[in-house]
Amino acid sequence: MSQANALSDQEILTRIGDNDRAAFSELYRRYWQSLYQIAWNVLRDQESCMEVIQDVFVWLWDHRSSLQINSVPSYLRAAVKYKVTDILRSNKVREGCFVDLNELDKIQLSIDDDPLELKELKLVIIQMSKKLPERARLIFELSRNEQLSNREIADKLGISEKTVENQITIALKKLRISMDQHSLWLFFL
Repeated sequence: MSQANALSDQEILTRIGDNDRAAFSELYRRYWQSLYQIAWNVLRDQESCMEVIQDVFVWLWDHRSSLQINSVPSYLRAAVKYKVTDILRSNKVREGCFVDLNELDKIQLSIDDDPLELKELKLVIIQMSKKLPERARLIFELSRNEQLSNREIADKLGISEKTVENQITIALKKLRISMDQHSLWLFFL
């Protein structure tokens, strides 16, 4: 496809609808890194992030003949967030997937940056952590805010590493439930 980078997103979508693989490659080239960054900001796992991006683009190609997208960046961002939410709900990600609460304010997204969504996520995490019992809240905050390892937390609090691990697991399960209850990201459906 000559001069593909000069085409608008809508022109590329039209060509993809006509089975133009080069147009599809151009769309992927334009957006995969930004979409990966969105997934990375939550999952912090390269394999899971790549799986999310692949799933989104495979779905896009599979449904190319029936696509009705007004804003490609917004649509792709919503699709990635939906996939990330699926992964979190199905507990397919390691326990350390949540981003440091202090870092949420600093995240820069390159497609249609929406700090409101990041603030909502941060608020849900903060509200959930306040509902934890004192010891669990302290362990969760040491893990997420101070980035201490389970061993470091156990040493600091004089408890077993297994207790730390169990408390973090409980906190993450409660966070997932809290995210489901607040329907965070699910309004894109």
